[in-house]
Amino acid sequence: MIYPIILSGGSGTRLWPLSRAALPKQFLKLASENTLFQESLLRLDGFPGMAAPIVVCNNAHRFLVAEQLLEINKPPMMEILEPVGRNTAPAVAIAAFAAQEKDADVVLLVLPADHLVSNVAAFHKAIHAALTLALQDKLVTFGIEPDAPSTGFGYIERGTALNVDHPAYNVARFVEKPDLETAKSFVASGDFFWNSGMFVFKASVFLQELQAFRPDIYKAAREAWEHSVRDLDFCRLDEAVFATCPSESIDYAVMEHTKSAAMVTVNIGWSDIGSWSALADATSTDAQGNSLRGDVYADQSSNSYIRAESRMVAAIGVKDLVIVETADAVLVMHKDLAQDVKQTVEYLKKAERSEHLVHQRMYRPWGYYEGIDIGDRFQVKRIMVKPGAKLSLQMHYHRAEHWIVVSGTAKVVCGNEVKLLHENESTYIPIGQTHRLENVGKLPLFLIEVQSGSYLGEDDIVRFEDDYKRA
Repeated sequence: MIYPIILSGGSGTRLWPLSRAALPKQFLKLASENTLFQESLLRLDGFPGMAAPIVVCNNAHRFLVAEQLLEINKPPMMEILEPVGRNTAPAVAIAAFAAQEKDADVVLLVLPADHLVSNVAAFHKAIHAALTLALQDKLVTFGIEPDAPSTGFGYIERGTALNVDHPAYNVARFVEKPDLETAKSFVASGDFFWNSGMFVFKASVFLQELQAFRPDIYKAAREAWEHSVRDLDFCRLDEAVFATCPSESIDYAVMEHTKSAAMVTVNIGWSDIGSWSALADATSTDAQGNSLRGDVYADQSSNSYIRAESRMVAAIGVKDLVIVETADAVLVMHKDLAQDVKQTVEYLKKAERSEHLVHQRMYRPWGYYEGIDIGDRFQVKRIMVKPGAKLSLQMHYHRAEHWIVVSGTAKVVCGNEVKLLHENESTYIPIGQTHRLENVGKLPLFLIEVQSGSYLGEDDIVRFEDDYKRA
C-alpha cells in the first residue's frame, strides 16, 4: 500500500492576480476542468495499491480542500491543518507520523499539489521504479529531463546507475538554482536533471534520517503531532508547538545529507507552473502561438497568453505578452519578466491593499459571496448558499443588513422569529440582532445582501453557533 501525501500549502504569488492568499494556484482551474490540486490526485487513478490521500494544507484552506475532494469523490484519510507554514520537511514528517498509525512500514508518495504532469502512463512507470528502490530503503526523488537551460529550477547530478527496470541513479549532489551559463553546461553534460520536489520513501526511513540530520525538526514535528486534535477528517496541529518548528525543505533537511538518496529520471510532461510564462508553455496555442482563455479577442497578436476571467479582453497588435484580467485587477507583462510579478505583490503588501489577499468572490464552507458595490457606509454583496448549508448564528455590532432572495428558498432566523423567504421576498436584520441564514431547498440559494453602517469589515462577526467550528 502506498500513501499519497499531497502538499498544498503554497501561496503561488507568481501567478497573481489569479492566485491569491485566500485562493492560491493549487485550487485554481488553470489548465483543465479540474484544479491543480484535483489533478494531483486524479492522475494516480489506476495505480494499484494507492491508499486514500493525506493532505497537508493551511488551516485557512481546509474547506477549499474538503470541497474539492468531494467534487472528485476522493475522500481523504486525513487533512492535516498547518496553523503556520513551515516548509516541506515538517509537513512530510507529520504526514509520516499519521501514516504510521495505519501501517508501521508504510511507503509515502509525496507530491506537491500545484504541478502539471501530461504523460500519466510514464509517471506511473516511474512510480513503480521508485517504489522498488524505496523498498530497498532508498529515499527516491524524481529528476526531470531538462529541455532547456532553465535558471528557475534546482538541479540534481546523477551518480552511479541503479539496477531497476527504469533509468535510475544514486544522487551525486543537489545544486541550487544556477546562473544561465552554468545551466547551459549542466544540460550539455547530460548528467543533471531538474529537481521536481516529488519523492517516494518509507515513512520510517525518512523519519530516521530526519532525526539523524535535523533532530530539532523531528522533535518539534513529533510534538505537534502528539498534541494535535482530531475533528472528523481534520487533524488540527497545536499552533504554539508547531510554530517552534524550524522552517526547512526536505532537500535541505535530509536529501542533501543522506547517503540513501536516489533519483528516477523521467520525461513526463512536467511543469511546476512557477510563472505565467511556464503556464503558457504548458497550454495549447493557436496558429499565431497565442494561448487564449475566456472571452478574448486577439487580432494581429502572437506568442501571447491572454486570459479573461470576468469580462471581454481585446488585444490588437501585441506580441510576447501575458495579459490576465480579473474582476479587480489586470496584469499586462512581457513574458520575459514573468518572475517579476512578485514585485507587484510586494507593492500591494506595503501599500496595505487587499488585491494580493482575496478576490471579489470569497469562498466559504457554505458557499460564497462576492462584492458588487461598496461606498461610504454601505456595501452590496451577492451570496450563494449551497443546498442544505447554513451560515453561523451571528450578530454584528456596527452594521445592519437587508436580504433579497433572487432564487431558491431561504430559512431566516432573526432574533426569536423564524420565517421562509422565496424568490423576490426580502427581510431586514437590525444592528445587534442575532440572525442566521439557511438554504432549505434542493437548489443553490442566491440572494443580494445590502449592508449599511459605520463599519463593514468581515471581522465584525460574533458567532454563537457554527456548523464549521470557526472562531
